[in-house]
Amino acid sequence: MTAANENRFVLTIRCPDTIGIVAAVSGYLADKQYFVDESSHFGDEMTGQFFMRTVFTAKADVPSRSSFAAEFAPIAEKFQMTWRFADPRIKRRVLIMVSKFDHCLNDLLYRHSVGALNMEIPAIVSNHMDLAGLAAAHNIPFFHVPVSATTKEQAEAKLLDIIEEAQAGTIVLARYMQVLSDDICRQLQGRVINIHHSFLPSFKGAKPYHQAHARGVKLIGATAHYVTPDLDEGPIIEQSVERVDHRRTPEQLIAIGRDTEAIALARALSYHLEDRVFLNGSKTVVFR
Repeated sequence: MTAANENRFVLTIRCPDTIGIVAAVSGYLADKQYFVDESSHFGDEMTGQFFMRTVFTAKADVPSRSSFAAEFAPIAEKFQMTWRFADPRIKRRVLIMVSKFDHCLNDLLYRHSVGALNMEIPAIVSNHMDLAGLAAAHNIPFFHVPVSATTKEQAEAKLLDIIEEAQAGTIVLARYMQVLSDDICRQLQGRVINIHHSFLPSFKGAKPYHQAHARGVKLIGATAHYVTPDLDEGPIIEQSVERVDHRRTPEQLIAIGRDTEAIALARALSYHLEDRVFLNGSKTVVFR
């Protein structure tokens, strides 16, 4: 890692939209002799909110979190900012939840192994034992937390304990086939990313790809989103699609679906880990 990369930081901001925000932030960074490597911003006329992501390099005086917070405080207070100062060298801790389908988990584990995702995986949680061997092969602790209608409350209490012990800031549902309760969704708001096929709500229930084949669909897709109490209707982070035609069998549609799900989930997680995603009501702002 070069010295420039070692001194590179990410500043993300959300606040009410008004005149002078960009000038104030860029002026502050210039006064501190910080070099701006990348900057994106967006003002949403519908919600009245402003979003900004800036990557900057400290050439000489490298700030600590506390020193930056103290010096940036007057600007943050003036514009009523909610903001975050992040060091990209610090890997985020991501807990992965899965049931029996392994394609999304396999993809994330491969990307993690080659350094494509800036994260640590302190634990994998499943309601089945099928993928325990895969976790062991990657030397990642595996927790079996079975769920039934009568044990759901206890299972979620155990899940929260595992998340806390693992110090996981992000939870990924990599085809975890259990519905989280409204309570746990609220407790983990903005921290849980889910993936599902984009036929919802058109084809629900068993064998959605067979239903899609019977209806002659022309697009196969997947949606990655934050989890909310509204099932599969949380703020969308990323979507992926592939065009298909009448020659495809249901099995081929399923295979294409696996690929789109893995791609959409990996991209969404990458954007999240790089602080590129901002919640904006029922939708997101994503600076790619």
